[in-house]
Amino acid sequence: MITADADGREIIAVRHGQSEANAAFGLADRTGVEPVGMPDRDADVLLTETGRGQSAALGRWLGTLPPSRQPQLVYCSVFRRAQQTAELALAALAESGGPAVPTVPDERLRDRDMGQFELLTAAAIRRRFPAESARRDRLGDLYYRPPGGESLADVAFRMRAVLTDIRRRPERCVLLVGHDAVVLMLRYVLEGLDERELRTVIRDNPVRNTSVTRWRDKGDECRLVDYNLCDHLR
Repeated sequence: MITADADGREIIAVRHGQSEANAAFGLADRTGVEPVGMPDRDADVLLTETGRGQSAALGRWLGTLPPSRQPQLVYCSVFRRAQQTAELALAALAESGGPAVPTVPDERLRDRDMGQFELLTAAAIRRRFPAESARRDRLGDLYYRPPGGESLADVAFRMRAVLTDIRRRPERCVLLVGHDAVVLMLRYVLEGLDERELRTVIRDNPVRNTSVTRWRDKGDECRLVDYNLCDHLR
C-alpha cells in the first residue's frame, strides 16, 4: 500500500557506471581478442575511471532535482561496482547541498547470475558452449537459465520482492542502484511487459551505464516517466 503521499511514490533505478568488464568486453567485441586479467568473481568487478566520473555526474544531477524528487532512501546491489556507483553519486549529491541519504545493501539487486557463463563474452560462450548457446537463442533470455545460473524471470522474482518492501515504506522517492538486468526486470514487473515487448527493449534500447529510469507508482497504477535518461552525462 502506498503511504508516501497522495500522488504516489517515485521509484528511480540506475545501472552502475562503466565497469572494467564493460570496457574489456567492448574492446573484445571490437578486436576479437578475449579479455584477460578479469577478477574470479563478477561481484568483484570495479568501476573504470569513466564509470567513477559517470557516478559523480549522476549525483550532481540528483542535486539539481527539487527536494521532493531527490531520493530519501537507496537500495543498492552488493556487487562492488554498484556500491561504488552509489557511494560516489551520494557523495556528489551531498557536495551539491543535497541530503545525506541512507543506503541499504540488498542481495536481491545483484546482477543476473550467469553460472558457467560468468565473465565470458558472447563470442566465448558461443565457442565454449555451442549447444547451450543455441538453446539460449531458441528459448530467449526470459526463460533460459545458463548452467548453474539464472533466467531473467528469476531476476524478476527478486524484483517483485524488492518492490513489495518498497511499497511498505513511507519514503516518497526511493533510488535503486543495480545492473541492466535489474532495470529491465523492474520494467517488466512494474509495466506488465510481455516477452515480445521485453525483447524489443533489449534489442533496440539496452540499459546504459548510470542511465536513469523512473516510475511514478501509486500501487494500482504505475507510469514510466523516463527510461535510459542520460542527460547528466552530456
